[in-house]
Amino acid sequence: MTGGRLVVVGNGMVGQRFVEALRARDHDRRWQVTVLAEEDRPAYDRVRLSAFFDGVSVEELNLHTPDDGVDLRLGEPATGIDRERRVVTTAAGEYPYDALVLATGSYPFVPPVAGTDLPGVFVYRTLDDLAAIRDHAAGRRVGAVIGGGLLGLEAANALRLLGLETHVIEFAPRLMPVQVDEAGGAMLRRWVADLGVTTHLGVATTALRPGPDGTVAGLELSDGATVDAELVVVAAGIRPQDKLARAAGLPVGPRGGVLVDAACRTDDERIWAVGECAAVDGTCHGLVAPGYAMAEVVADRLLGGAATFPGADTATKLKLLGVDVASFGDAHGTTPGCLDVTFTDPVTRSYAKLVLSDDAQTLLGGVLVGDASAYPTLRASVGGPLPAPPLALLAPAGEAGAGAGMLPGTAQVCSCNAVTRDDIDTAITGGACDVPTLKACTRAGTSCGSCVPMLKQLLDAAGVKQSTALCEHFDASRQELFDIIRVRGIRTFSQLVAEHGRGRGCDICKPVVASILASLGSGHVLDGEQASLQDTNDHFLANLQRDGSYSVVPRIPGGEITPEKLIVIGEVARDFQLYTKITGGQRIDLFGARVEQLPQIWRRLVDAGFESGHAYGKALRTVKSCVGETWCRYGVQDSVGLAVALELRYRGLRAPHKLKSAVSGCARECAEARSKDFGIIATETGWNLYVGGNGGFRPRHADLFATDLSTEALIQLIDRFLMYYIRTADRLQRTAAWIEAMEGGLDHLRSVIVDDSLGLCAELDAAMARHVTSYSDEWRDVLDDPVRLRRFTSFVNAPEVPDPSITFAVERGQPVPARGGPPTGGEQRRQPVALGLPEVRR
Repeated sequence: MTGGRLVVVGNGMVGQRFVEALRARDHDRRWQVTVLAEEDRPAYDRVRLSAFFDGVSVEELNLHTPDDGVDLRLGEPATGIDRERRVVTTAAGEYPYDALVLATGSYPFVPPVAGTDLPGVFVYRTLDDLAAIRDHAAGRRVGAVIGGGLLGLEAANALRLLGLETHVIEFAPRLMPVQVDEAGGAMLRRWVADLGVTTHLGVATTALRPGPDGTVAGLELSDGATVDAELVVVAAGIRPQDKLARAAGLPVGPRGGVLVDAACRTDDERIWAVGECAAVDGTCHGLVAPGYAMAEVVADRLLGGAATFPGADTATKLKLLGVDVASFGDAHGTTPGCLDVTFTDPVTRSYAKLVLSDDAQTLLGGVLVGDASAYPTLRASVGGPLPAPPLALLAPAGEAGAGAGMLPGTAQVCSCNAVTRDDIDTAITGGACDVPTLKACTRAGTSCGSCVPMLKQLLDAAGVKQSTALCEHFDASRQELFDIIRVRGIRTFSQLVAEHGRGRGCDICKPVVASILASLGSGHVLDGEQASLQDTNDHFLANLQRDGSYSVVPRIPGGEITPEKLIVIGEVARDFQLYTKITGGQRIDLFGARVEQLPQIWRRLVDAGFESGHAYGKALRTVKSCVGETWCRYGVQDSVGLAVALELRYRGLRAPHKLKSAVSGCARECAEARSKDFGIIATETGWNLYVGGNGGFRPRHADLFATDLSTEALIQLIDRFLMYYIRTADRLQRTAAWIEAMEGGLDHLRSVIVDDSLGLCAELDAAMARHVTSYSDEWRDVLDDPVRLRRFTSFVNAPEVPDPSITFAVERGQPVPARGGPPTGGEQRRQPVALGLPEVRR
């Protein structure tokens, strides 16, 4: 059978992948393809299903590409198979076949518990399920999820995003029992508890009880406890959808699924099965990667090939409730004589385990929770030697990426699409010179995306100079896009992508373009289309915290503040019950504000003379100062006065990354100016300027750039330095890395902004002048505009309802995020940090 009429039952991810694989190989169009889809929409990305609650549209989840050679019948599920006549029946008619591929997937398992048929009880499987959950959640307060596995935690996050206090009930003694071990489950539970999700482990749901209106109102658990819930999601696992095959008399496995051999063929030579409905040698696989592998096998077989199923890669890497979780290979260490190497960091809440062979030479599997950056290298190394010592791979900032070049050719880089290191190297040899090209010709990185960092590392290992393209939607670099926008006067992302890019953009290019537009003064960041481009923090002009609340940081130029303004900050913190902390940048940070409270807090602060401190943006943060000659007996210049002037001059200046500065009044350097992007130290005759310093992950001292400058000359050089940086730096590149990457380094920078070697100085001066004259406080601008104000609600469908998942305990007399869920009554206290010291009560 290498041609004829082909019927595919099912248009999920695997069914769609099979059709694409067949059409790509069938150059002579030997097969006439008909696809019978149960849903009324074409295939979509179920792996990213929960992105629906993050605002990702149905169109963005779509996987289907129209093909004139494929007859796609939406909303027409198969109802029967007549194997003798070789016909598939639907409610609309009959479809004869020469070959039949079953890709019917699976269905949600709903435990036989009383009450699961109540209104308000849902499964979590299709886009229609998610839309129904969203609609039912409106105006409700508490939800629960039955099941603490992968899907259960995704559903729990969805309920959080819908504003519901969330409970998770899991029969096993830990979360994600299939993927992680006991220690990993414990670390995951700590992360989940901090998000306000209450977990009930080691218990079963015995019944769901209705409320007075007949909808679900609560759950009864096997330990006698009850959980109030107005919405329940059942995510207790899946079962293979083999009903059609059973009715047709095809053999099924002991736990369900259509029995197939290594070629994915049933005992009927004309019928094949792929994906979750197929039991290869009696085993069903509920992940997309094995399903894709089956799809490729059957596509090859139908065109005369001899491919066989290579086995299931059960490795998974997901971000669940904001936590990176990964498992691969023999994660539970079931291999006889195996050794475990573990790393636990309770401060960063990271847990990692490697399972090694008894001679410690071969990697068998592992678990990662909290930090999964090593996953691509580790998963590709399973079955072979470790690419680096275990601790170097597991510890934060380890050398996982450095080992990519040491992987053997047979190592599987992309498990979703069965792409090996040899495949990648062959593509590179054939001319693939960047990640998008590698993805296009090998399909690596086109499914879950977890192997994309590995693709970059393998390009580096092959000595390929990376493209400077910003992303797959723009061939230009950030610097080139800046010039295009500036020279052509482009003012919207839509115009830019239509004239100089392709597609609809992504989470890389959209914030970059938003920053460029803001740098060039293209209106308020929350106006019109620009609002949808912003990074998480810029969406609400405040810093998002781990519990879903926000922090408010008013500007305090140079760290100088009057007693009256200090009192206002104290009153605002008291009235809104905010946690208060003095920052290292000489400001006061107010934590714990809900979205709908932000404008109220800003109003109080703005009326008292404060403005946005731009702590949320890639912009100037602070200009720190010592007291200088005004008070200090060692000071030689007015450091406070200069710091205030600089901070007011550069406030709101958007840049590729955050900017920090400081001014020290003498060589004793109390303001730590040499650790800043631009720092100033006073001399007897003027000011010394230092550039390219930063703290953070890779601290670096700034370099001396110019000495004994007058105040006017100093400001002119800083103006040019900042504007040249904004024009030419790469995305998310700090000034230190920018100078290090600059050909000629400081000498080149000096020639450009001091000697005007490129003839740019007049333009740079004019650009800064425009920024200074056009500055407007973003907080005040929101308060003065009713349209902008409407954005500040926790829930679009219930604007008056505060987020119930944001709850607080009291620690050292201040509110802090409550751990382990919302308060149950009365004032909570958290336990003091165990340092062997008594708790200090204030």
